[in-house]
Amino acid sequence: MGPDTRPFAVITGASTGIGLELAREFVTGGYDVLVAAEDDRIAQVPAQLAGEAGADGRVEAVQVDLAQDGGVERLWAAATAGGRVVDAVALHAGVGVGGEFVDTPLGDEQRMIALNVQSVVHLAKLAASHMSARGGGKLLFTSSLAARVPAPYQAVYGATKAFVQSLAQSLRQELDQRGITVTAFLPGPTDTEFFERAGMEDTAMAHSSAKDDPATVARQAFEAFRAGKDHAVTGSVGTKLQGALANVTPNAPLAKAQGKLAAPGSAD
Repeated sequence: MGPDTRPFAVITGASTGIGLELAREFVTGGYDVLVAAEDDRIAQVPAQLAGEAGADGRVEAVQVDLAQDGGVERLWAAATAGGRVVDAVALHAGVGVGGEFVDTPLGDEQRMIALNVQSVVHLAKLAASHMSARGGGKLLFTSSLAARVPAPYQAVYGATKAFVQSLAQSLRQELDQRGITVTAFLPGPTDTEFFERAGMEDTAMAHSSAKDDPATVARQAFEAFRAGKDHAVTGSVGTKLQGALANVTPNAPLAKAQGKLAAPGSAD
């Protein structure tokens, strides 16, 4: 596969954690990639992935805050510069906010909604329109097990992921006739910076030794994407079991169990 025949993918939220590992999967899977994130560590990613990309592979980076006005448009302009064709988009960028709903800052939750929901809709709209015009493409949405179960002490975060999950599953049916494949993956608690950024360092969930490896999560997500699957619960056997139980367990006991793990101070 030469430099002019490699497909091209955009991966958001790719400076660390699952997003970085997703970028690695795309690169080793034969894609040229444009990685994006709001923090300056994204500038280091091309060098980090240079070995996997090989002589013909290209890795570019753009630092952009997708929660800000104009952020998505700026990213898309970089992705399509010079008339470049985008074959795949991994809509991964997202953040959490933990704590009791009556105590969490509204501004933090509004920013989370801007990133987790508004920017995802905006980027998906641009990507789907672009792919529809050329008759094909692939979208990968990062959902969460929080989309399937009540999420006490992460109430708004869980709601954003339920939105993403519903959007992905709906678009899968709509876009199939246009040659566009849509896959969603649902990770559980993973060993990333998520808990620190969400203000959940003092929770039992953050201190659990059962958190999944981001590389494993990304590999399973990419495999599902490559296979054109509807969705995949990613991570350990335990995480997959949680996903299966969520389909058959009433909400009340699920909410109680999740609340015990995510409650502030529950690590004590």
